[in-house]
Amino acid sequence: MGFVIRALLLIGMVACITSVAHAIAGQATYYTVYTPSACFGPVDQGTMIAAVNSAIFGNKAACGRRYRITCTGPSSCKGGSVDVTIVDLCPGCPANGFDLSLEAFSVIADPSVGRINIDYTEI
Repeated sequence: MGFVIRALLLIGMVACITSVAHAIAGQATYYTVYTPSACFGPVDQGTMIAAVNSAIFGNKAACGRRYRITCTGPSSCKGGSVDVTIVDLCPGCPANGFDLSLEAFSVIADPSVGRINIDYTEI
């Protein structure tokens, strides 16, 4: 009986460790015209939103998904993170690229920089 409990505890701990999300490095820019969007057409989704490259977008599979974005450089980072909802496709974004709303970008970096390095995780 003790062996079974220990085995179950070990399995549970391994499952928890392997499910922890790891941040992915990428880049972010910003945009200012939010509708229409590829996901929601003319329906306004607020201002904490983003468009993503085609690989992340996945033919609309990413629509409505939420990501936590953290600025990692250059020195214009303000610290902290911002949570955004995917609403659009960014065909010009590089691999692991996000085009954040100006409002979301401004939370984590000075917009005058234009492009920042980021880490992102799905939340």
